[in-house]
Amino acid sequence: QLQASGGGLVQAGDSLRLSCAASGFIFSNYGMAWFRQAPGKEREFVASISTSGNIIKYGDSVKGRFTISRDNAKKMVYLRMDSLKPEDTALYYCATKWGSSYPNWGRGTLVTVSS
Repeated sequence: QLQASGGGLVQAGDSLRLSCAASGFIFSNYGMAWFRQAPGKEREFVASISTSGNIIKYGDSVKGRFTISRDNAKKMVYLRMDSLKPEDTALYYCATKWGSSYPNWGRGTLVTVSS
């Protein structure tokens, strides 16, 4: 299971940290990723991190503002979001990453950025 948390209503320019708690599987065996989906838009890749954390990728729209990290001992993955913009408003999901697929998804946490 994956459970995302930490969403909320913030103002443009603010920061927020999302957390995703994993359970029921060997967390350290999986890469992890964050996606988001804004109302009326397709799901968008935000960031991914490898099992050991040494390979990290970001979507173009969040590069330089968002930081993904993980703690294998705590079975947690995080998404630090800085310099938030209204266009970052979306439902954010965490997912496991296995090769090029994303087999498991959690329920999203809503981030709303007001201008």
